[in-house]
Order: sequence, then structure tokens, then C-alpha cells
Amino acid sequence: MDNKNSKTLLKASGLTKKFGSFVANDSINIEIKKGEIHALLGENGAGKSTLVKMFYGLLDPDEGNIKFNNKIVNLLNPKFARTMGIGMVFQHFSLFPALSVSENILISLDEKLTKKQLEKSIINTSKKWGLKVSPSKKVAELSVGEQQRVEIVRCLLQKPKLLIMDEPTSVLSPQEIVNLFKVLKNLSKSGCSILYISHKLHEIKEIASKVTILKSAKVVDTMETKNVSTNILAEKMVGKKIIRLKGKKNLKKLSSNLALSVNNLYRFKRNQFGVTLNNINFTIDYGQVLGIAGIAGNGQVELMEALSGETLGKKEEIIFENKSIGNSKIEFRRQLGIEFVPEERNNHATVPDLKLHENTFLTFFGYHIFNKSFFNKMFTNPTLSIQASKQIEKKNDVRCPYDNPLAKQLSGGNLQKFIIGRAFQANPKLVIISQPTWGVDIGAANIIRQKILNLASMGKAIILISQDLDEIFELSDSIGVISNGNLSKIKNKKNMTPTQVGLLMGVS
Repeated sequence: MDNKNSKTLLKASGLTKKFGSFVANDSINIEIKKGEIHALLGENGAGKSTLVKMFYGLLDPDEGNIKFNNKIVNLLNPKFARTMGIGMVFQHFSLFPALSVSENILISLDEKLTKKQLEKSIINTSKKWGLKVSPSKKVAELSVGEQQRVEIVRCLLQKPKLLIMDEPTSVLSPQEIVNLFKVLKNLSKSGCSILYISHKLHEIKEIASKVTILKSAKVVDTMETKNVSTNILAEKMVGKKIIRLKGKKNLKKLSSNLALSVNNLYRFKRNQFGVTLNNINFTIDYGQVLGIAGIAGNGQVELMEALSGETLGKKEEIIFENKSIGNSKIEFRRQLGIEFVPEERNNHATVPDLKLHENTFLTFFGYHIFNKSFFNKMFTNPTLSIQASKQIEKKNDVRCPYDNPLAKQLSGGNLQKFIIGRAFQANPKLVIISQPTWGVDIGAANIIRQKILNLASMGKAIILISQDLDEIFELSDSIGVISNGNLSKIKNKKNMTPTQVGLLMGVS
């Protein structure tokens, strides 16, 4: 190892952060070398986000200190962190769709440049690192992969010494991931350190030389990735052996084999940044999992809205058990036995500022909207929804900070387990579920995926919309790919490879 890689760039000692009585980080020690790709791994709620927010000046530590280039620093805010040489690419991009690439980059730069100077810098930087970016294009016109390139170029123009990347591959195709890894490795060779946050253990093994594992706000271990298997990483992260998924067994069949038929479904985009669905056709049988893969922003949200009844069309476009429901609203579809788990946990699947039992009550109201006596009982006796919530928590290993918290007080993984458990509690015939394990750690992801397989084993039909190809291939019986509002021909999983799916994901 050369001398530059042996020197420490960032060293955190005894970092502690509390929110009231809750300890988010407990005496964290971590050291990142110059030119090193260092991975940060942990369950949802382990303290990863809190830690990197302190590195980027978004939070102040209550105890401990951060050394940068051997000097103790007080990272007052992100602007100050950037001047020190710390850049960050967030999991949720912070770009303005209506502005051009150069305009988005300009508002984040402390250095004042003319439009011509900035565009020249963007082009030169993108060429140097193999990040193809067009300065004049509006962000709304870019794919998700292109938007990530903009975020990285924006950081690189600030000449970072440390680049923090939060779940960078969650929205990328396999081919885009290969290209991203080339860029990160080249940055590392140039002396830039990278702190890489991911739940994907095989990625950590491939890209990082070291990994620090957090659990329950503390550092469990720091180790060289070449000396450890993905199984050991997973077990250290969750604190127990990871149980492999049990394959689906079709034990039960409902009265009819065909569950849902979608015929020439068309939905014009709802706004200038949306996607128009064109001539969508597929069927799904009971006991089957249909996986729909695709890069974010290619029509997944619009497809979920059409299937759930948030947007309506011709009644014959969607047929469930011989009933034409293309023009039927959500409540009616729920009455028929169709359940939905949307991509967005907060504000869509739950009301963040309501308690868990209140969120359960709202869903039960949807199930029993035509049953006034049931609604009156639930309304006048809140203990019924409290009991139902407790049952969901127990069945789905939902870990709450205290009894009946607000939805927003759960970690992402625990909230997702609650939402999915609530949907399955309705004993649906068909579940349409979008991004079920997005941003969820391996322990929670395994629980969720096993429940999906168990439901299919009971003879229920599941439409799985996911950007995670590993998940698609692990759970699905058949696969289709959505790209720019078009759905490919549905094929048996046995007749497809991840590479073939990845190529279809990139078709525009």
C-alpha cells in the first residue's frame, strides 16, 4: 500500500448523538484513510444516517470529536463541510426538475462562475471521470442514472477529499452500476476517499477495502472486506444467523386460476414530469408472483396508480375475476380483495404524524367502508384498532421505540414491515406491492420477502414492482420490464438472465 493510502483523512472518536433519551450514536469510532473506499453497513435504525449527517455538518455531536487531516474540526453546516473537502450524494436526489443541469450545479457552488465557465467545467469534469452529462438539459428530461451523474459531477466540481455516497445503486441498472464502480475506483486511485453506504453485501465486497458495521448505535466491528464473507457481514449486522428463504410451495388454490388481466391499458402522464403508460398487457394467475423490473421513473408509479384505482380509465382495461374494474375506485377494489403497498412509505402508505393504531383505523375504514356498524364500532372504540395494530406488530416483528408511536418514529425497515403486515392482515386475494424492501436492511428484507413467498404459497397472486434485480429473480415466477411507460413481453423467470433484464431496463 502506498504512503497516501496509509494516512488518515477522517477520524471520529467517541461520537455520541442523542435525541432526547434516544441514543442514535453511542461512542462511535471510525477512521477513513486517504484514497480508501470504506463501506458503512448496518440495519435500519443502526445509526448510519445520523453518523454521516455529523460528517456533513447537518448535525452536531453531543460528545466526541471529528478530525479531518489530523485537525479537530467543528463542521458547522454543509457549506462549511464542503469547504473542508467533504461532499455527499444523498439517496434521494436534491435536484430541481424544472432547472437545467448547469443551473442545478450553479446554485450549490460557492465559487462564482459565468455560465460559459461553468458549462466548460461540467463538460471537462464529466469527460475526465467518464460521467456523460449535458449541461443544457433539464433535469426532468434525464433518466435516474443521468441524475445521479449530475449529483456526482456537482460534488466533483467542489474538489472533494471525501465523497459520501448513500445507497448509490438503489435506482440503477446493472450496466449503470458497473460504470459507477469504475468511476469510484478511479476516484479512489486519484486520492479521493469514499464512504460508501449500502445494504447490498456483494457490492460492499466488490467496491470497498474496509467495512465498518453498526448495530444498535454502536460499532460492532471494522474489518477488511477481502477477509470476510457476505454471510459473516450479514450476521454481524443483525446479530444472528441469516435464515435462507424457503421457496414458494403452491399449497392452496382459489376457485379460479386467473386472477387479473390487464388489457391495452393507457394512462396519459398526469404532469410534465410524469410518464405515459402505453398499451400495457399482462395476466397473472393465483399462486404466482409476477415481477415487474425497471429503473425508477419509467412508469412504475403510474402503473401502481392505475392498478390501485388512484387513476381511472376504461373499465375493460383491468379485469379481476371476470369483473371489469378499470373505472372503479380504490375502496371498491379493496372490497373485492385487492390490496396495495405503495412505494412511498410516508404520506402515501401512512400518515407520519398519526399513531400506528390511527393508521390502522384508516385502512380498516377502507376495508369496511360499506359496513356502517363496523365503522361506528371502530370509531367509538379505538381499542379495536389498537389491538389490531399490536397484532400486526407481533406477527411481523415490528420493533417500536415505545407503545403505539407515531408512524414517523419508526425506522424505515420497521415501518415497512408494519405497512406490509397491515396489508396482509386483510387476507387479500391479490397484492400489488411496489419496492417492498427499498432502503431496508437484510434482516427486515428477508422477513418481508419470506412473507411474500408465503402469501403466494397460500394461493394468492402478487404483482411485485421492484428496482432490485436480486429481489425480482429471488421471488418471481415470471418477469416483465417497464421502460419509458412500455412493458416488455412477460417471460418465465427460467428463460431470462439478469443481463437480459438489465438491457431491457435501459431501453428508452
